[in-house]
Amino acid sequence: MKPKELRDLTIEELDNKEKELRKEFFNLKFQLAAGRVESPARFTQVRRDVARVKTVLKEKEAASAKK
Repeated sequence: MKPKELRDLTIEELDNKEKELRKEFFNLKFQLAAGRVESPARFTQVRRDVARVKTVLKEKEAASAKK
């Protein structure tokens, strides 16, 4: 997911996206415990996507606070 795509979303959509990604990461951890992970690289990708969403969310909140 690219930061430009995230910047086009609203704050509510970003919150939903973060919740969705956290749920996916939680499910990946269960798959790892069960030994059924198809793509271990997905862990890194999801963690980075969560960080991107949080960063853009903070940017938008800071911008709305300045107005």
